[in-house]
Amino acid sequence: MQLRNTDWQAVGGALRDYPLWVVAAAVGVALLSYLTYCSFDLLGRYYTGHRLPIRQVIPLVFVCYAFNLNLNALVGGVALRFRLYSRLGLDIPTIARVFSLSIITNWLGYLWLAGCVFAMGWVKLPAGWAVGNGGLRVIGVAMIIAAVIYVLACAFSRKRSWQIRGQTIELPSWQLALVQAAVGALNWSLMALIIWLLLPPEAFYPGVLGVLLISSIAGVITHIPAGLGVLEMIFLTLLQDELPRSSLLAALIGYRAVYFLLPLSVAVAIYLVLEKRAKAMRSANRQAA
Repeated sequence: MQLRNTDWQAVGGALRDYPLWVVAAAVGVALLSYLTYCSFDLLGRYYTGHRLPIRQVIPLVFVCYAFNLNLNALVGGVALRFRLYSRLGLDIPTIARVFSLSIITNWLGYLWLAGCVFAMGWVKLPAGWAVGNGGLRVIGVAMIIAAVIYVLACAFSRKRSWQIRGQTIELPSWQLALVQAAVGALNWSLMALIIWLLLPPEAFYPGVLGVLLISSIAGVITHIPAGLGVLEMIFLTLLQDELPRSSLLAALIGYRAVYFLLPLSVAVAIYLVLEKRAKAMRSANRQAA
């Protein structure tokens, strides 16, 4: 077990030693990340042409993202998003198109960013891992190629739409695809920045970013809510020779508090307000249409 020999007193000491400005900076970056994620659905608003006010879209997506991170994608990413959007008057096909664009934006940004980080060799894998550092570089190049193919398809494909399970999926413009890649990559970068801020000064940001990207995929594969334990295991495995274990665990605990638990507490309050006011907001949206 990775945590069996952990000095929890040292971890607690590291948590208590964080300067106030570091905690404030981490909270500020977390807020920027959440707002960046909210912009995914603003791109979806532009892409679909729906008329829900931005002041309604942003709190809705904030709630869904917080629930998605803490519970799972089915609850926060799908069920809650469809419920809240439909309560505000959006039809199911439009919600599906907004949701699909958001998913593509997230993982397109991942492909660009992880591709560059892995191809540059900024993450060093342990000797026993089957992939190896050379294999990780190849995977990185393949990710970049996949992202480029998507943008080229958006630019040059003659077929612009497909029917998937009764829903129409349309390719966006290449300009929108580039914006998707940029904001998707920005969000992942901000997530890693929170952890980096909470680590000792000698921490190498691109390496921290790469480890976060690897742990995120591992969390998706294991289907564990919030990647609980997976994130910690990957970080300890890949960085424990570079940074003190107590500092790593303190940073990850701080990251979970700042990026998962604090936003969730805010999201619960916002969700209750949205549920209470949904009917009135839907009526106002119909009158404004």
